[in-house]
Amino acid sequence: MSDIYIESFADAVERNRARIAAEKARLEKAGVNYVMAAWIDLHGIPKTKPVPMSDFEPLCLGKGPQFAVHSVSYVPELTPADSDQVVVPDLDAIYICPWDSSMAIIFSDLYWQDAPYNLCPRMALKRAIRDAAAEGYTGYAGVEPEFIVMKYDENGQPVKAFDDDLGAAVTPRRQAFGYDLEYSIDSMSFLKEMIDIIEDLGWNLHDVVAEGAYSQFELDFHYTNMLEMSDRLVFLRIVLKEIAKKHGMFVTFMPKPTIGDWRSGAHINMSMQHESRPGENIFATPDGDWSDEVRWAVGGLMQHAEAITAITCSTVNSYNGLVPRVGGFEGGTVTWAPTNITYGFNNRSCQFRLPQSRHCIENRACDMTMNVYLAMAMHLTFAVEGITNKVDPGDPTDFDLYSKTEAELAEMGIRRLPRTLWSAIQALGKDAAAEHVLGPVMRRSYMEYKNDEWERYHQAVTDWEVQEYLRLY
Repeated sequence: MSDIYIESFADAVERNRARIAAEKARLEKAGVNYVMAAWIDLHGIPKTKPVPMSDFEPLCLGKGPQFAVHSVSYVPELTPADSDQVVVPDLDAIYICPWDSSMAIIFSDLYWQDAPYNLCPRMALKRAIRDAAAEGYTGYAGVEPEFIVMKYDENGQPVKAFDDDLGAAVTPRRQAFGYDLEYSIDSMSFLKEMIDIIEDLGWNLHDVVAEGAYSQFELDFHYTNMLEMSDRLVFLRIVLKEIAKKHGMFVTFMPKPTIGDWRSGAHINMSMQHESRPGENIFATPDGDWSDEVRWAVGGLMQHAEAITAITCSTVNSYNGLVPRVGGFEGGTVTWAPTNITYGFNNRSCQFRLPQSRHCIENRACDMTMNVYLAMAMHLTFAVEGITNKVDPGDPTDFDLYSKTEAELAEMGIRRLPRTLWSAIQALGKDAAAEHVLGPVMRRSYMEYKNDEWERYHQAVTDWEVQEYLRLY
């Protein structure tokens, strides 16, 4: 597998050359007229310059549009006098747009002066995959994306798209939306188009869940290798936004839009195989029990949990969801969100859960604002590190963490997840192994942007502050 992660610009172009004619014919037969080679920025957001199908061949040969990526804020290592970056499309990552089949998106890698660009997150994941393969391991992952569908009311204010109790004098007190059949039926005008698209993409959709907050949904589809899963998640975010627009709505991946909402997460479920035994999940023993490798992998992840969380929970708002309880919460007060760095067997109050239904490690401290490529790279690298070094994670947590006080948790030696973006970024800056995963330039650029985000947040005066302090003092 490692031979497909060659980093040379010349080799990447040559790998494309033999496939260009066949891929072009396939796309033209499907009616594609416009191609968008998409690279990924620090936030995990795709960027592109559309080209006509007539330019498909030069695009695939690295002769397509160039990008001054270093003109973007907090990407400061190059100057206006330096050459631009070039995309090389990955012909294994072509997605014809379901909402408009005249367009195709091709996930691509960034090069600079014939070498991999050091601020390309997709390349960071490819490096992690290459390094894991050198140790004999391959990583697989599934993601549980959650999101809220919204619309603008007659006053131009954002409201939940599926909430027939909005503005009513009497509303349900507890979790009316979660799993509800009536609300699921009412949402099918949007959901069925999304379901059909995912099924047509061959992602093996398992189900759609009406989550705890009004108009909140979760999708469960099948796992695949980490690079393909990362591409799929980015493409899914595009699909959801485009389909919502068709229905006069919009989708937000903001983890906590309002105080009473359940947090929207994106749990990463990772498993691993040994290169010499493809198809065999090394987290499971032949008799269906959990292996030693899964414990060691958890140990590696727990050692670096704070730095991982700086990537998987990447916004100020992310940490509003990583709390144990919320007063007036829809569905009770317990959030079911992780707050401590522990692991347990099917224990949803832990950060790392070993589920009863599948042999994987579920990291519950993730949301849809993450740069999924960097998140996957961190998970794979630190899981391999844990297995290689046989890192002992200690005993599993088999009790409700929400029922314990801070003092009790501290006495047990249980670390708290970062409470703020600032704390997480500080941890990322102190983790030398994280610098290896991201590279020093990308880690520095990411931290500078996130530190600026934190500082700008603290310059804002919120409604809560006005209500709390204006007349009190």
